[in-house]
Formats: sequence, C-alpha cells, structure tokens
Amino acid sequence: MTSPEAKHPTVTVGEFYTRHSEALQMKLIGPGVGFDRRIREPTVNRPGLALAGFFSYFALKRIQVLGSAELSYLKSLPLEEARVRCRALCQQALPCIIVSRGAKPPPCVIEEAETAGIAVFRTPMVTMKFINAATLALEFDFAPMKSEYGSMIDIMGVGTFIRGSSGIGKSECVLGLIERGHSLVSDDMTRYRALEGRELVGTSPDLTRHHMEIRGLGIINVMSIFGIGSVRLEKRLDLVVTLKDWQELEEVDRIGLDQEYYEILDILIPHVTIPVRMGRDLARLVEVAALDQKLKSMGQNSAMEFNQRLLNLMQKKKEQ
Repeated sequence: MTSPEAKHPTVTVGEFYTRHSEALQMKLIGPGVGFDRRIREPTVNRPGLALAGFFSYFALKRIQVLGSAELSYLKSLPLEEARVRCRALCQQALPCIIVSRGAKPPPCVIEEAETAGIAVFRTPMVTMKFINAATLALEFDFAPMKSEYGSMIDIMGVGTFIRGSSGIGKSECVLGLIERGHSLVSDDMTRYRALEGRELVGTSPDLTRHHMEIRGLGIINVMSIFGIGSVRLEKRLDLVVTLKDWQELEEVDRIGLDQEYYEILDILIPHVTIPVRMGRDLARLVEVAALDQKLKSMGQNSAMEFNQRLLNLMQKKKEQ
C-alpha cells in the first residue's frame, strides 16, 4: 500500500495564534484583522533597522517582534516621524506584529497596522524568551509532515510503528500490547513530523485519536475501556515493525546481524520484519523486538555478542 505524499504545512497568523497563544501568553491588542496572512519562515525578526529606514535584506516573511529597543526608538521620534516609520514598516508584506514585555506600543503602530490589515499582539514575556519559545513553536508547525498507513504504540518508552498489508493483524497485535500495559499513539493511520531533520514524532489524526477499529467489533474507545494510561498524544519513533505473511518471505533472518532501516521523510529508522503465521503471539514478538531495540540504543547488541562468542569458540577449537 502506497503511503500518502509528504507535505510541508503552511501556517497562517490565525493558526499560529490559536495553537500557541496560551503558551506564548499572546493577546490581540488591535482589531481582528490579518489572521489569514501567512507566516512563511519558521522564525522571528526584530525590525530595528527597518524602523530606521533600512529595508535591504529585511526579513518580511517572519513574525516581527517589537521589544524595548524598538519601542524606545519610536518614542524618541517626533509623532509624525514615528508614524511615517510605522507606515513604511506596515507597507511590507508582514505576517503580524508582536509587542513583548507587556509594553504599550505608540498609537501609530496599531493604527498603521490596522490600515495595512496586520494583526498586532502583546505578550508579557521578555523579548528573548518569547523569541526562543516562538521559534520552537514555529519549527514544530513548519516541520515536514507525512502520513503512513499503520499503527503506533509506546512500548516501555520505545515508539514502535507497526505496518503491514490489510488484514495481516496489526490492530489485533496492538490490542494485545495495550492489554500488556503499553500505550496507543495511533491506529491505522499515523502522522509523522520530522523535527530538525533528526527525529520523527508520530501522532494520530484528530478524528481517530484514542480509537481503534477491530474487525468483528467495530470502533472501540481505547481510553474508555483501558484507562487514561493506555493512550498517548504523541511519541518519538524508534522502531518500525513490518508484519508479513510467512509464505511471502523468501528467507527469514535467523540471527539478526544485518540491521535494516525504514525511511520516512529522509530519516532512517531501525526496521524489523516479523513473519506472521497461525499460532504466533505477535504482540509478544513485537514487545521483544522493541525491548531489543532499547538494548541496542544503550550499546548492547545481542546478535553481535552471540556472533563474537561463536567466533571466539571457533578460534579456540582451531588452536587446539
């Protein structure tokens, strides 16, 4: 089954405000305009040079933050001159303006922003702390995203993605793992974001969150049946497990020396293939695979240790 194509989400000012206003303590202080403007770069800018009239290399695609320095500069100017500078700034295609430290901006800032259709917000956070927090929030919003067919579960801290053809037993396997005390992240479809190009974070689509489809039973609410500890909103991906019919495998890895990888958004994740056959306890096998991956991440590789012991034994017999 082919996975949906990756996509890079775009963020509007309204989406940014809805998602992060509470964490960033943002409040609208101007008219409710400009919420459909797009933030096109995942960082912020302090427009000190722009207010001074220098617009070369001006980062107009970013959120503009007015701190103490920018506000002090505007207040030092004659009223009409300050208005001219604010008008020149707001004539750029800015996403929005945010005033830090809970300061009250000069009236010309709000008036010129309203005329240009730009939203103005205020936050009590110190300027640099706001910039750091807003940048982290934007990096998450702008992270490349891709949906993969399969279920994800947290097995003792190991984020495990279980994939396979339709009807192979993914949901039944996940249900068995939940009964063992592990936590469901997503069933049937999992969304992944690549953070800083180094790790993947998986979550469930809003509609199916905390729910599973079990053939013969229909849709069940996992949290209602197994409790709040049986679900997670998101989890870092550490292991991909593919369930495959035994008869479709040409050969089965008996030792596990060769590490396979599965690629999502250009990030390689350790991958194992588990043959499916009547009577096999898939939930237990996936659990062991996850715990073995946890050992590997701590520097202990059982297959390599066994292979080294075998080589040492062969060497001793050769010397005798």
